[in-house]
Amino acid sequence: MTSNSSTIVGVFSDYGKAAQAARELVNEGIPQDAVHVQTTSRTTTAGSPEYGVHEHEGGIAGFFHNLFGNNDESKRYSTAVESGRTVVTVDATGSQADRAVDLLNQCGAVDVDTDAEKYPANDAGRTGTGAGTARASGTGSSVPVVDEELRVGKRVIQRGGVRVYSRMTERPVEEEVTLRDEHVKVERRPVDRPISEQELSGLRDQSFEVMETAEEPVIQKRARVTEEVVVGKETTERTQKVNDTVRHTDVKVERIGNAAGMENYAEDFRNDWQKNYAGSGGDYSLYEPAYQYGFRAANDERYRDRAWDEAEPELRRDYEREYPGGAWDRMKNAVRYGWEKVARQR
Repeated sequence: MTSNSSTIVGVFSDYGKAAQAARELVNEGIPQDAVHVQTTSRTTTAGSPEYGVHEHEGGIAGFFHNLFGNNDESKRYSTAVESGRTVVTVDATGSQADRAVDLLNQCGAVDVDTDAEKYPANDAGRTGTGAGTARASGTGSSVPVVDEELRVGKRVIQRGGVRVYSRMTERPVEEEVTLRDEHVKVERRPVDRPISEQELSGLRDQSFEVMETAEEPVIQKRARVTEEVVVGKETTERTQKVNDTVRHTDVKVERIGNAAGMENYAEDFRNDWQKNYAGSGGDYSLYEPAYQYGFRAANDERYRDRAWDEAEPELRRDYEREYPGGAWDRMKNAVRYGWEKVARQR
């Protein structure tokens, strides 16, 4: 298994701070021979006396040329050292690289671009742009490709309900009932007849009673269940369409450092336009992006070494995305011309 190695670079205003940063890095567990302190035309390491001063082949400029290549970044750091600054470089991998960046910043590393304002006006370090203090130059780098995905879940929300109350109320009622009363009726009737032997023998003191009765209403009540209120819930299902957008990282890779750059073909592109399209009234500025697109596409890893007829559908799609409203049918021959310029130089 291999791991990516990075070179961390920090610029300091004086040697003392740089030396302290070097000691902190070694104390953090970074090997001594991986920590270097750069001063004018020399390199010192944290593992030697006075950090083991030794000359670097090509001087400071050569050191940064090997590290960054021949670009503005290399010039800025070379100028920083030549202007009296001290540079600490650290060869580290993995989490050590991140920790090294933090330590260099904590120990006072300055922003090389901001600090460049203090250099003489004719210094090469005044060119170019950049940001940050301690920086990493790695042998491996990565660009994350991010895809967003849509996940739709469910949650229960309150949308209302039913509250049931039960209470007693009274109302007047009226019913008719037939009642019967008994009354004693005493009637005297005149009689004139002889008394019978039986009646004669029964003559004695006697009395009897006849009771009167009357009916009165008796009220009774009974409760009956006449209706039931049943409260429950029923579940129904429905389908709802959810619309949203998700993002995707498109990483476009273009080859650089070709044997011949696009600018070397500017005259060829213009001559082709003059020959084939100038008579139609279209200005060269309308066709120039098509020539350039074909040249770039032929150097793109997605299309490299593919035949034009095979790659044309994808080229058209990418072209119309890069140039909305572009007339592919009108421009595709100019695109193909730029494409074939790369194909012929391979």
